[in-house]
Amino acid sequence: MKSIKKITYNFKGFVALLVLSLLQTAVWAQDGAGADIDVKVTKESSNWYAQPWVWIVGGAVFLLLLVALMRGNNNKA
Repeated sequence: MKSIKKITYNFKGFVALLVLSLLQTAVWAQDGAGADIDVKVTKESSNWYAQPWVWIVGGAVFLLLLVALMRGNNNKA
């Protein structure tokens, strides 16, 4: 029984060592000392929802749908 506990204890230690080694590898992979990145983004076009005509058309469609739904419920059963 003692040998099973010893094997389990040693296995847990090995797994802990393996996990910590993999974690250390991931940390080394994140080292960006040699990277010099300069990103310049220029955007000249505007978004489609920033245009006033889109809001006008959307409002008109919404009102038409609202009126159509309200008129459809006039059934007095």
